[in-house]
Amino acid sequence: MPNPAVDIDISAADSLEQETLDRYYAHTVVQSTMLATLNYIDMRIINGLTLPYFADSTELWDTKPKALELYITDLEEGRALNLEARGKDYATNILSYPSDMPASIVALMPTLPIGELIICHEVIAREASEQNKSVEQHVIHLLIHGMLHLLGFDHELGLAEQNEMEGFEIDILAELNLPNPYI
Repeated sequence: MPNPAVDIDISAADSLEQETLDRYYAHTVVQSTMLATLNYIDMRIINGLTLPYFADSTELWDTKPKALELYITDLEEGRALNLEARGKDYATNILSYPSDMPASIVALMPTLPIGELIICHEVIAREASEQNKSVEQHVIHLLIHGMLHLLGFDHELGLAEQNEMEGFEIDILAELNLPNPYI
């Protein structure tokens, strides 16, 4: 049964096998990863962290269930989406599309949408193999990574931002009893 603190919508390209979706993107996996990420962020907020994309929605952040859309795609569509979004002509592991809704609109909604993540499963599976990781662990790591992007954290802004984001990822993965992906 879904946790009332989160609302997750998972969909996939028709080309993906149901077995892959059930194994790596089951609602329970995405939900536990999302909750671990949000719980960690909530603790950091208590200690003074400001969410870049939700600075004007602080009251709503504390009171509304969070909503996430997740779409799993294949190489062909992943390539087209990455080209459209980032001008890069290859499929990437994950794309993040923050909700970017004004607080006045979110106040009228039953949930606080944090955005949409698009995952290219074939890229994740290839990367996991190349990095000697399980696909399950790599999926969870990239879900956390993507959610942090949806909240406004960006490792591409500089070394300090990269270190902050990687530190968050390592801590959240540790909460889930998963290893540091950067060693």
